Amino acid sequence: MPDVLDILFVMPHPDDVEITCGGTVAKLVKLGHRVGIVHMTDGEPTPRGTREVRAAEQAEAARVLGVAHVETLPLTNRELMDGPPARYAVATVLRRHRPRVVVSMAGRTPAASPDHYQAQLIVEAARFYAQLTKWDDRFDGTTPHRIDWLWYRPVAMTAELENWPATFVVDISDVYEQKLAAIACYKSQFDEDRLEKLLHRLRARDANDGGRCGFRYGELFALPHPVPLSDPLAHFQGHGPAIPPGYPPRSG
Repeated sequence: MPDVLDILFVMPHPDDVEITCGGTVAKLVKLGHRVGIVHMTDGEPTPRGTREVRAAEQAEAARVLGVAHVETLPLTNRELMDGPPARYAVATVLRRHRPRVVVSMAGRTPAASPDHYQAQLIVEAARFYAQLTKWDDRFDGTTPHRIDWLWYRPVAMTAELENWPATFVVDISDVYEQKLAAIACYKSQFDEDRLEKLLHRLRARDANDGGRCGFRYGELFALPHPVPLSDPLAHFQGHGPAIPPGYPPRSG
């Protein structure tokens, strides 16, 4: 029987998921969903890391977040490119674990790794490949699977300003320390000074995204299409305003 997951986060390097949306991973686990993480590459070589160290760090980060499954694909860091081999590799994972939702980072990062944008293209294509029939030999004999939803996690320092058809924010206030603890597992990548600077930027971004919806901390996601709502009132019922309510009238 396949190890079926509700949602699968697929990103190029160990630490990408934790930095961009580790709070949402922890929140979904807390809500009882089966969550998986796929690292397309092992992230090596890096100036201070090794394959063995990075593997131990990502395992510890997954433990902190509580995910049901984590794996690393044998694609090559620094040379990650959208194309048939990468699409087949990711689609095979999607067909094997059969999630309802797949999550990718989104956006070009010219000052950082080009793998980030290539990963977005690979996931988009792999989602389509996962449902194809009469092609099982390309996916290790796994059977076709249709994924209902693709979520993007836009990167903070993208080269372009993106206009998405729809966005939503996940409230991660109650699991925020888990996110920070998972990122801190990557000691080979973030010494004390570098970690402090990274967490400073993340707190600012997550506080801003959360504050727009009345949360202390939040993570913003985007969709490639509008949000379908069969009962819009039910969807918004129980959600507070995005801005603080007015002051109560003075007494006396």
